[in-house]
Amino acid sequence: MSWRTRDALASIGVRADGHRSHQLRDGDVARADLVIAMAGEHVIYTRRVHPEVSPRTATLKRLARDLAASDEPLTARVAALDLEVVEIEPWEDVADPAGGDLPEFETCVQEIDILLEQVLPRI
Repeated sequence: MSWRTRDALASIGVRADGHRSHQLRDGDVARADLVIAMAGEHVIYTRRVHPEVSPRTATLKRLARDLAASDEPLTARVAALDLEVVEIEPWEDVADPAGGDLPEFETCVQEIDILLEQVLPRI
């Protein structure tokens, strides 16, 4: 990961020592109850390359807006969203800080942190 990503994560108290990214693999999606993307283009890619997981793939922003909080199982609440056919909209993207300076990375990390605070209790 870039030093900007590392430092931005550290600014909210998250350490990611040893993290290595990789392209989404069959094994990743086979184990996933939910695939969370940061941008619509990631959802579109996943739908194309891993269509079997399309019903369980959404952007973080869509989940923050649409995923119901209830005692119903996560699988049922996710299925109710019809994610495999939902049209991806521009508002769903978390701004990509690539090419920016540390402040852009910190803004991105803060946005993701806020969204996760909304979504994680519902999962």
